[in-house]
Amino acid sequence: MIPGRVTVLCFADTRFPIERANGVQTMATCRALAARGHHVTLVTRPDTAPVARDPYAFYDEPPAPTLQFASVPAPGGPRTKRVRFLLSALARSRRTPDAVIYTRDLGLAALLLQAPMPGRPRIVYEAHGVSAVVAEEMPRLLGQAGATASPAKLQRLDRRERRVWRHASAIVTVTQALATELEQRHGARPNLFVVPDGARVDRPSARPAPGQPATAGYAGHLYPWKGVDVFIKALARVPGLRGLIVGGHPQEADRQRIERLADASGVASRLTITGLIPPGEVRRALEPATILVLPNTASAISERYTSPLKLFEYLAAGRPIVASDLPAFREILTDGETAVLVAPDDVEAFARALQRVASDEALAARLGAAALALAPRYSWDARAARIEAAFQAAGAS
Repeated sequence: MIPGRVTVLCFADTRFPIERANGVQTMATCRALAARGHHVTLVTRPDTAPVARDPYAFYDEPPAPTLQFASVPAPGGPRTKRVRFLLSALARSRRTPDAVIYTRDLGLAALLLQAPMPGRPRIVYEAHGVSAVVAEEMPRLLGQAGATASPAKLQRLDRRERRVWRHASAIVTVTQALATELEQRHGARPNLFVVPDGARVDRPSARPAPGQPATAGYAGHLYPWKGVDVFIKALARVPGLRGLIVGGHPQEADRQRIERLADASGVASRLTITGLIPPGEVRRALEPATILVLPNTASAISERYTSPLKLFEYLAAGRPIVASDLPAFREILTDGETAVLVAPDDVEAFARALQRVASDEALAARLGAAALALAPRYSWDARAARIEAAFQAAGAS
């Protein structure tokens, strides 16, 4: 083993590759760690496509010789698949006792940390929210009327989170606000690291063609809490501005909701929705946008837990950003310097910000240049370097 390099087992109980942001983040993080010389094995469930896809091609990532992929066959229903994955992870971790286990899977981390000392694996857990708060909020944020997490489930999640908080070798959180909230709930602990998400910064985006109409672009899911409804309503108040949404599966109710809203708001004729595209094509699809938007609504997840990949992709694109003024975004963006921040859920304020940036070329150029200059701080390699500190702490504990 090269001095300073570690063996990493990364567990993600999901089909792979997967189109969603968690797949992009997991692949890019593992690939960046491997590119820095660590020996990384990413363990997932198998691809469900008729012909298995190459993760490097799917995510448009260059190969890394020390990154390996392993899958756990998953026949049967959801419960059976989950049990098989947990048992496989337990067996693999026992076969590789010198490895650092890196995962954002709370249930798996809690299970592995039940092992007695000595022999307990070194766990670096990556938190993306307070588990009970996310479980309680998410049904409402996804528009699932009547769906609620039971008290028993919330208590179970809290117990697991407390166990991981007490016994994990290191904890990584994606925002400082989340780290602070976890400390307030569970007490101070050593080896706590704040590591935001990232983006590739080695592929400059093409600039919009001269004379191209001003276009506000959004990339990602269309869930209500993402604020795309706010974006559409604001677009209706800026008549000269075109809209672009990169994402939106045609069979999903959220896509249909946004299309109905666009029709009702009178913007359908100047709004393009690309539909679902491979992650590696998102940046290219955003190139026509002259402004990029993050219109998240106010919620615990948006305010304190979110570190959206689109934010870092926007920085790397070098475009002016209009975003909701939320604490999690303010950890990265500065109003008037790298973005224009507006009160969340305020359609009129969002429209005024879009109009202001679209009509002020000097402001747009200054914001875009500042965003681009900030981007290298949040490259995937920079993220991997921050995670290395957690690995080193795990080895010392």
